[in-house]
Amino acid sequence: MTETAISPTSFNIQKSHFKRIGLMGRAGKKSITATLNELINLLSEWGLEITIDTSTASIDGIHIDFDRDDNPIKIVPRGRMGEHCDLVMVVGGDGSILQAGSLLAGTGVPVLGVNRGRLGFLADINPEHLETELSEVFAGEYHTDERFLLKMQVLGRDDDGNTQVFHESYALNDVVLHAGKSVHTIDFKLQIDDIDVYRQHADGLIVATPTGSTAYSLSAGGPIIHPSLDAICLAPMHPHTLSSRPIVVAGTSKITIKIHKDNRTQPMVSSDGEASVPLDNDQTLLITKHDKSLILLHPLDVDFYQACRTKLNWSLYTEEFSLKDE
Repeated sequence: MTETAISPTSFNIQKSHFKRIGLMGRAGKKSITATLNELINLLSEWGLEITIDTSTASIDGIHIDFDRDDNPIKIVPRGRMGEHCDLVMVVGGDGSILQAGSLLAGTGVPVLGVNRGRLGFLADINPEHLETELSEVFAGEYHTDERFLLKMQVLGRDDDGNTQVFHESYALNDVVLHAGKSVHTIDFKLQIDDIDVYRQHADGLIVATPTGSTAYSLSAGGPIIHPSLDAICLAPMHPHTLSSRPIVVAGTSKITIKIHKDNRTQPMVSSDGEASVPLDNDQTLLITKHDKSLILLHPLDVDFYQACRTKLNWSLYTEEFSLKDE
């Protein structure tokens, strides 16, 4: 690992693996707009091809020069970013990266996060050191890791009695069964690989990937799972029993959830915090590993444990916990 920062002018951009750079962000924060504009200027100076999705390009305050003859900026639909880019940079927090992940999974295009969110567990680039940290990445000073997603399906019967998929979505972090606005617990049954596990009364259930183990699942008492593990965590939300605990199962598991006939409320289900859909008593929630994965790109000095120390404030307050030898 290089100990000194690489000057932005010292790397050969022609030798970089990444020449077609995609930019994604979302409206709502002035800091995101400012960082996107800084990236546009910086990447243009470096002679890199820039592609911006239509949603990001429409953000008020984004400076795009459509009249330039040299290296013009492309505007493409968000769902087609993977076709036009070698690397996609997402400016924002983890929520923005989750949205990008569902679109770029399976494309082979890595995602690099620039942290303009609150926690930013998945976003590694510090916007205050944008030029220095990006020059290191383009000089080859980075590593990647592969994250799997979950596929969530709501299954039921059509009028002819055939099994039908009423809803399907994907999650990089988690699939959450919850009670919506109701104050009642949900009465549901859980199966793993068609084997009965338990019947539960709870506010819901969080089914999380290793990536999502540091998100909502963590707040429900779930374990932190290293992202290299092929595992899924199931964390009940406020279960109506003192003996219920999160469990971790194989990533290849088929997770089936059925609402019990005695349930008194309308359960809802959501993937990565997106709009919830109802789950009726005669329907089945099926959760499996998605057959496509997402590639995340990290600077060399960032690893999972470093992210835990930084984002979760491990060993923060006293010098006696310092990792440096005296």
